[in-house]
Amino acid sequence: MPSQSRVVVLDYGFGNVRSAVRALERVGAQVELTADAHAATEADGLIVPGVGAFAACMTGLRGVHGDQIVDRRLAGGRPVLGICVGMQVMFASGDEHGVRADGLGEWPGVVDRLEAEVVPHMGWSTVDVPTGSTLFAGIEHERFYFVHSYAARSFPLAESVDAERFAAPLVTWSEHGGRFVAAVENGPLAATQFHPEKSGDAGAELLRNWVASLR
Repeated sequence: MPSQSRVVVLDYGFGNVRSAVRALERVGAQVELTADAHAATEADGLIVPGVGAFAACMTGLRGVHGDQIVDRRLAGGRPVLGICVGMQVMFASGDEHGVRADGLGEWPGVVDRLEAEVVPHMGWSTVDVPTGSTLFAGIEHERFYFVHSYAARSFPLAESVDAERFAAPLVTWSEHGGRFVAAVENGPLAATQFHPEKSGDAGAELLRNWVASLR
């Protein structure tokens, strides 16, 4: 019987961490909730959760050296999964209430307010999944649970990659007043704008797919 994949949920004061831990345990991962840099760097997989404001999450991340942890993991090809604002901070910057804050800069682009009549976007929505997705294998037509007022509404990296030399990121889209990025799969870095830990059976299957990819 294969050993369980070891997953760290990064505990930096922002995120639906207990629900994430329980959801990962249910799909067979060995989970630790910690801010310890060594554990977070060496685990098979790292979850970066996030709720609230972009700038506040970045302050919390830097407070536990999360920016360095993510950078080291990705440099070594070690998987990272960002959730909600944990996805947003992977972009170059966030613009909230006219204030621009630097993100982790793993992807170019800006996270800003959704252009919709009703904000926040709260509830279940379908997603447009690209061919070849690992995260969404078997759940391409399911609905997922979103709660957010901000999102990345473009993904410049997908347009700039030399497809003949490098694998282009797989970008999943959804809509609320316009198109926005719902998930990204980019080598060892993946992320979802929705909350898989709140998305019932479909979310559990997505986490199962991610955990299986760690082996």
